[in-house]
Amino acid sequence: MAVVLVVYDSRGGLVEELAQGVAGGVRDTAGADLMMRRVDEADPRDLLLCDGLIVGSPNWSGITGKLKLWFDETGDLWESGDLAGKPAGAFTGGWSRSGGTEATLLQLVHLLMAHGMLMVGLPWTDSMRTTGSYYGATAHGRVTPGDLAQARALGQRVADLAVRLAR
Repeated sequence: MAVVLVVYDSRGGLVEELAQGVAGGVRDTAGADLMMRRVDEADPRDLLLCDGLIVGSPNWSGITGKLKLWFDETGDLWESGDLAGKPAGAFTGGWSRSGGTEATLLQLVHLLMAHGMLMVGLPWTDSMRTTGSYYGATAHGRVTPGDLAQARALGQRVADLAVRLAR
């Protein structure tokens, strides 16, 4: 089984709902096992146990300080390269569509790529006219069925690649 770790911070509930959608996508993937942690409960050593990683943060003009501090604690894994080559994805939620959600996703992508992880985004679909981003799953104001579908798709895409690479 390929283990996919979902780590997230949630303040207003949007990211928590998206995390549930991401988790559903991982669970729906044959050969994948879900490990889900709120950032308060996550230990950077959990990263050594996973074959793929999906990270979520509220959009606070970037990621939350709590999630950044957690990433700061992964410096030894950056140095050792233990995460290099593992698939990763990102998701975020905020109250405004033009409030910087893509900037938050790009900050997450930057941190994941710094570890040498393989970024998994979302391919274009018609639903992206109203929700989501190439960089990852998003929600604005509330979580819609389209947002959940994108979160689930992201979970499935990362889990599928983790399973294939773990073979």
